[in-house]
Amino acid sequence: MKIACVGAGPAGLYFSILMKLRDPGHAVTVFERSKNSSAAGWGVTFGPVLLGDLYAHDPVSANRIEEAAFRWRDQVAHIRGEQLVAPGSGTYNIPRQRLLDILADRARELGVDVEYDHDVPSLAELPAADLIVGADGVSSRVRRETPGFQTEEVAGRNKYIWLGSDKVFDDFNFLFVPTSSGWIWAHAYGIDSSTSTFVVECTPETWTGLGFDKLSTDDSLAVLEDLFKEHLDGHRLIGELGDGSKARWLNFRNISNPSWHSGNVVLVGDSAHTTHFAIGMGTTLAVADAIVLADSLHEQHDLELALRSYEERRQAEMLPSLSDARCSARWFENINRYIDLKPQRFKLLLYARRSPVIGVLPPVLSYALYRTVSRVRGIEGIRHQVSAITKVAYSRRKPAARRPGGQETA
Repeated sequence: MKIACVGAGPAGLYFSILMKLRDPGHAVTVFERSKNSSAAGWGVTFGPVLLGDLYAHDPVSANRIEEAAFRWRDQVAHIRGEQLVAPGSGTYNIPRQRLLDILADRARELGVDVEYDHDVPSLAELPAADLIVGADGVSSRVRRETPGFQTEEVAGRNKYIWLGSDKVFDDFNFLFVPTSSGWIWAHAYGIDSSTSTFVVECTPETWTGLGFDKLSTDDSLAVLEDLFKEHLDGHRLIGELGDGSKARWLNFRNISNPSWHSGNVVLVGDSAHTTHFAIGMGTTLAVADAIVLADSLHEQHDLELALRSYEERRQAEMLPSLSDARCSARWFENINRYIDLKPQRFKLLLYARRSPVIGVLPPVLSYALYRTVSRVRGIEGIRHQVSAITKVAYSRRKPAARRPGGQETA
């Protein structure tokens, strides 16, 4: 099969790797308009489940990614002088550019032609291909040029700016800071030994009230460094992106497509769907797209059946993540409902924000409900532990001695 992949992000590169692993005879070319080593953005996040999937499909690239990853375990919410810890199971972070370099090197080793600084202004300018993969992100030109996807786009309410920092945060941190115009907060986490991702978010009212609508990126950074000085400890915020551009304030773009394929064109990653950064699943979902698409093409000899199988499976698999993302984004968009709660109550609802119940019930009632659920789960956990210990104890008992006549001694 001759495959043209537009976009050298995680989805496009990993898909090209998988196709060459399944059949070295596939001719796969990846076209990327940016120059090599010029990826925009800071770090990407993924969990142990994705790492396991990477090892299952290509241990070589998985090992390189794990060795380069920075790991944190806990989540910490900072509010009103308190640090509220939610223990975690461990999450991996890696600079986006480092991840892309690893995947591009692996793709080339397998015979993929990766062409950087090669813009594709029109699909008509692509060489003839049996399959065209749109992996060119949220503003996908492939998606815009191809009829049939029925794209829907909804802008999020809050404003955010995706920055870096030279302070290394060892855990995932929610940093909530009061201002004269309302609360502002950051999602901050380390991505390597010298750098962190620092995403700042606030309501549009706070954004306007603090004057960010009139400030340049550099002036915005100066204001933000002052607002978060307690958490930055003298370190700076960085607004220059890897591709030479500067970070800017945005509204999150919720992209969805009822159909993910049209003819011989198929979408993967942010070209097909976006999920709010509050759940940190963008890279995980993009790689999952690549895996399922490669599997479907390998299992089905008919292209239309393969693309339909991929689309149906991934759309079904993504429903829980899409629900989590919508609920999480809505929680932060309605931060004023929760911000005046006592810190421990605020913490519980912050970490329970993926539940659709939270956005419906009054905050006090939501807190009471989730506190009760947590206690029940705690009791059930203790009960299961006691049961397990009891079973082990009984299994280790020696057989009872028998008296004459068949009676057992105690």
